Amino acid sequence: ATLREIETRLKSIKNIEKITNTMKVVASTRMGRAQRAMASSRAFREGDSDFFATAETSTPETAEKTLIIAVSSDKGLCGSIHSQIAKATRAKLQETPNADVVTIGDKIKAQMLRTHSSNVVLSFNGVGKEAPTFWEASLIADEIRKLGDYDKIEVMYNKFVSGVAFEPSVFPSFSPISIEESPKLSEFELEEDQAIPTSLSQISLTNAILNAMAEGYASEISARRNAMDNASKNAGEMINKYSILYNRTRQAVITNELVDIITGASSLD
Repeated sequence: ATLREIETRLKSIKNIEKITNTMKVVASTRMGRAQRAMASSRAFREGDSDFFATAETSTPETAEKTLIIAVSSDKGLCGSIHSQIAKATRAKLQETPNADVVTIGDKIKAQMLRTHSSNVVLSFNGVGKEAPTFWEASLIADEIRKLGDYDKIEVMYNKFVSGVAFEPSVFPSFSPISIEESPKLSEFELEEDQAIPTSLSQISLTNAILNAMAEGYASEISARRNAMDNASKNAGEMINKYSILYNRTRQAVITNELVDIITGASSLD
């Protein structure tokens, strides 16, 4: 490679390092907000889980209509976080090949359309830019409910484990019929209202979507921070490598020029 080519390559790598460092800083500043949103959403979902565990609510063993809600986001540059949830969703579809799929996020939508386009019945985008809110989750839940009743609903998402780890997970959202048939629902002092199971199902679905989006957002921010940190380190190593190559090539060029000058001067004597 010529000296100019090495210099151009070195400048490009330095620019990439600046970008990855900036993205790492941005991800680090968003991490605190993401963890707060996740903690808040967990409190809602854990409340639901305790309620349904006490009521002994369960999904029917033979579900005729199943819905899988796969939660991801629109953004990339965050490692394998999107492909992992897509892999888990495909594995779930092997168990229930006729299940309908709702995708939340462009990344999971693109991956599912490549392999299971006939299963995808509804998609949402515009998520993952900021920490999710209950209002966003309720809007999504409202649109999902328009699809009709399902015997079984499962929410697939990336569960935040630590700053360096996440895992694809799933939790159920119960239908009004499943709630109504709960063996110990009578232990709660609920009003005699036929709409209560439906209301509980709607709130449960909204809380499930909110928690899945919040967990996924925290996992994504953490994964992006780690990915950009690794990219910055790799760029730094390449900068050192090309700097050494640049200096050696430059020295060789100068040496050759000096040899030419000395040779030319000698021929004049």
